[in-house]
Amino acid sequence: MNISEHIMFFEQEMRRRNYSLQTINNYTCCLKTFFEQSEKDHPKNINDSDIRKFLSGFDSPNTQRVYHSAIKKFYSVCLRQKDKFKYIPYCKKSLKLPIVLSQDEIQLMFNVCKNTKHKLILSILYSCGLRVSELTNLKWSNIDRSRMVINIIAGKGGKDRQVMLTETLIPLLVEYYREYKTTDYILSGQSTTKYSNESVLQVIKDLANKAGIKKRVYTHLIRHTCFTHMVEQGVDINLIQRLAGHSSVKTTMIYCHISDNLISKIPSPLNKIKLNLVQ
Repeated sequence: MNISEHIMFFEQEMRRRNYSLQTINNYTCCLKTFFEQSEKDHPKNINDSDIRKFLSGFDSPNTQRVYHSAIKKFYSVCLRQKDKFKYIPYCKKSLKLPIVLSQDEIQLMFNVCKNTKHKLILSILYSCGLRVSELTNLKWSNIDRSRMVINIIAGKGGKDRQVMLTETLIPLLVEYYREYKTTDYILSGQSTTKYSNESVLQVIKDLANKAGIKKRVYTHLIRHTCFTHMVEQGVDINLIQRLAGHSSVKTTMIYCHISDNLISKIPSPLNKIKLNLVQ
């Protein structure tokens, strides 16, 4: 099987259809793995039994769903074989909830942060819940101080949206510009015009380690933490949906499920019972 030829054609079609670079990279990586494990000489000769067997090899339901989507998209886009997946339903999503950080833990991360760029990274992620790619793609031209909003251009799914520019962030942006004097992208690397997603992740991990936080801390967790804290502060869930860029409010409702403050305030029916404890 000429794997590179099929991958290249798929990538070209995805670009033509204006899929995000991250989606293209994820899908082509999944396809490459799928083709490498196949013994067939052409994708057309791979049957639904082969696909089921491949997908069943993943322990994580969410990982399996990503591969399912990638392979299904290839057959639909490149081979026009939509029926190939007619009898292969997606596996059920994993409902595992993220363990978010408390406000005290976020404060600890700020306390140990002495670098202006690192402080700006944590501040923007936490203040408005950006995805890491949205942060690294952020330009100075996206900051609208007159309307106090940040314009997110071509976020997930190619959608534009706006998030709030909090007053607290402005002096930090000014201080950062005076120190680093970046021109186009707000965050830039030492030898590149744009900061990498991997560098942002390393910054967040290092800050969590310095703060002594034992939870697994990663970039997207700061986004989860931001919106969970908004729920706890009484922000309307529909507003949070708009800030997060979710297509459905059902996705945003996860932050109600992981809010400790909301759960701890639920009255238990045990409160109406006399336990008659022995003194």
